[in-house]
Amino acid sequence: MKRTSTKLADGRELIYFDLDESAERDTVDRRALESVDSHPELRLDLATGDWVTIASHRQGRVHHPPTDACPLCPSRNGRHSEIPAADYEVAVFENRFPSLAGRFGRCEVVCFTPEHGASFADLSEDRARLVLDAWTDRTERLSSFAGIEQVYCFENRGAEIGVTLAHPHGQVYAFPFVPPRTAKMIAVAGTHRAVTGANLFEDLLAEARAATSRVVLAGEYWTAFVPYAARWPYEVHLYPHRRVPDLTRLTEAERAEFPGMYLELLRRFDRLFRQEGEPAQPAPTPYISAWHQAPKTGGQELALHLELFTVRRSAGKLKFLAGVESGMDSFVNDVAPEAAAARLREVAS
Repeated sequence: MKRTSTKLADGRELIYFDLDESAERDTVDRRALESVDSHPELRLDLATGDWVTIASHRQGRVHHPPTDACPLCPSRNGRHSEIPAADYEVAVFENRFPSLAGRFGRCEVVCFTPEHGASFADLSEDRARLVLDAWTDRTERLSSFAGIEQVYCFENRGAEIGVTLAHPHGQVYAFPFVPPRTAKMIAVAGTHRAVTGANLFEDLLAEARAATSRVVLAGEYWTAFVPYAARWPYEVHLYPHRRVPDLTRLTEAERAEFPGMYLELLRRFDRLFRQEGEPAQPAPTPYISAWHQAPKTGGQELALHLELFTVRRSAGKLKFLAGVESGMDSFVNDVAPEAAAARLREVAS
């Protein structure tokens, strides 16, 4: 893998990741670009103990631009985008409208492909591996920054999720605090260790593999399964069989197997709501794909895993977070986890 780091016109970092060690990318940003006045603020919710980010400057960010004005496409035919090169494989840059910045963390955009109309599921295994290497690189480097507690790599896909740029991309957040979901998992894992003497995440994986009814896909080094108490209609967790804290600790064998398994899961998600006899479903399945990694502080019990879920519960219906979920964080799932796993096995390639 070749890694090329440069600066955009306003001083933000841009990094190209290429499979070809001889690849040369245009690193000169020819735009006359003024800096965005981004000064996010962290405020503590005294009722819950959760940190809330106030980022009012994001109101002015780009929202559903036409294809010929996409800021994530390569710079071509006299049009300059966030990526100066006329082509790229994987590119990562600091978000121009970040939720976290400066001493309050960092936000980055990960462009998976130069093809505007593609998706992660369209990537080759080699290109998906390159994305994994980029995620690993960002995890290692951002974790080394002073004040960063946790690195979170994720992808939102689909307007139903709230995506404002259609180009296939993900994001990386470097948090200066441990986010609430991570803190909750660490606390539960600590209690589990105290009661059983075992690691919670190892036990969750072992239980799912033994039950088999919720296993979606199993490899030599990874297993994908629907959790016993899934919150979302179709939710899959992907675990390496060997417990590691983050992406940087995966072995070469684990890295090599991941792309094929992950691409198969994404392609199954895109077949979930296809009607029998129809060649394709009306629109790609919206989803969130999220890597959970151990934070610097107190995360020794947390195991690296990926959580993939969709807000769609049937071909024409979405799972809205209404009063119970949004108001009380108490989820109600309309699809049994065992039925969801069966459907995901049914739509295998």
